[in-house]
Amino acid sequence: MNARVSIAGAAVAGLLIAPALQAHDGPPYPILSNHAAGPYVVSIWTDPDTTDDGSPGGQFWVRVHLADGGAPPAGTRAIVTVAPLDRAGASVAARASPVRGDITNQFAAVVMDHEGRFGVRVSVDGPLGEASASATVEATYDLRPAPGLLVLYLVPFAIVGLLWGRLLMRRRT
Repeated sequence: MNARVSIAGAAVAGLLIAPALQAHDGPPYPILSNHAAGPYVVSIWTDPDTTDDGSPGGQFWVRVHLADGGAPPAGTRAIVTVAPLDRAGASVAARASPVRGDITNQFAAVVMDHEGRFGVRVSVDGPLGEASASATVEATYDLRPAPGLLVLYLVPFAIVGLLWGRLLMRRRT
């Protein structure tokens, strides 16, 4: 009877942990694609993670092209500004920098201090003029468990395996 209670307890613990294990932190995804803004065509890709420690977890990649598909001239820069939409809070801005020297692909990281909806505004400034594009995004915590928690998640499976092995040994004798 004691083994049955242990197995039932492990099963209940597994069911309680299951929703947290379904979280996924995937690759960046587009929130705005090929938006014409002034002389530029702007796309925004993001991995909007929120953090409690003040680190810039909200990552944004800004793709800037000219309407004819060409690259913008040197000196074209983007500024990413995010502001909470679901509660009062200050907006946070970061200047994007070219990825590997490529003006058409720029990266900025900002602090997103809570889960929820944020408005995203990208301002592009360069020799051809100024432009802006806006979108919204839902920020979430990066839900990958810490390495130490892996042990906690594996304990129920180890217990079930040990109990199952014990049961098989008992049946064999």
